[in-house]
Amino acid sequence: MKSFALIGAAGFIAPRHLKAIKDTGNNLVAAMDKFDSVGIIDSYFPQADFFTEFERFDRHIDKLKRQGRQVDYVSICSPNYLHDSHIRFALRQQADAICEKPLVLNPWNVEALEEIEKETGKRVYTILQLRLHPAIIKLREEVLSDKTNKMFDVDLRYITSRGTWYHHSWKGDESKSGGIATNIGIHFFDMLLWIFGDLKKVEIDTYEADHASGYLEMSRARIKWFLSINENHLPTPVRELGKRTFRSLKMNNREIEFSDGFTDLHTLSYEEILKGNGFGLKDAKPSIELAHQIRAAQ
Repeated sequence: MKSFALIGAAGFIAPRHLKAIKDTGNNLVAAMDKFDSVGIIDSYFPQADFFTEFERFDRHIDKLKRQGRQVDYVSICSPNYLHDSHIRFALRQQADAICEKPLVLNPWNVEALEEIEKETGKRVYTILQLRLHPAIIKLREEVLSDKTNKMFDVDLRYITSRGTWYHHSWKGDESKSGGIATNIGIHFFDMLLWIFGDLKKVEIDTYEADHASGYLEMSRARIKWFLSINENHLPTPVRELGKRTFRSLKMNNREIEFSDGFTDLHTLSYEEILKGNGFGLKDAKPSIELAHQIRAAQ
């Protein structure tokens, strides 16, 4: 059984990490969040120590290490702009880091973390769960098996409605979230790069606080993309059904269905990480470079 600490326990994505730690037969010994609305921990690890101040959490994790009870992994679900610092904390504590996407906001942060990995001998893992989705794996295999080297025409649309709170939180501050292309789009950009190969061209059509769109050219695809958190961009039939999220991926006008199958992808990610097969810095870097390029083009 491995021991885990978790940073960002009150966040939206934290329950998936708590479930993954539990489902893989491991133990959470400590958690931290400056907000104390973390009753969800009771459903998984009620005995875990909890801290609202990072300094006390840091001291506790260090004490465990000095007592020979150091944590094996630190799971990071904190706001995007804190990921780099929290990954560094994990490595300094001689723990591997498991960090939500985006791993970091800037490509040069990845390069610095590569150096710290070498210094500490510990690993940085990230969650790229779309690479584990059966429909996406099947699509990639289809593209790789095509030996004609033809270019595929792809259309990606993702609309996930957010209320006005979004713009008043850290998510609405581009310096902290990386903006919509990073915060909302990073896992889709990773998916596209994983399937269709190296980036060749980037063009931006629109880039606003609540939506963005553009054109990408990769080794095997010409891609139109649209991202939005504005419910007014939902297709009318979707709105009439009372739904607030819409995702569509078309290849050569064929809809690729991947709406379902997300339930256990974090647990599957953890299983692979525990085997030493998780996605690391080199896997995460291309999509971070792309999202940064989109952001910097404004």
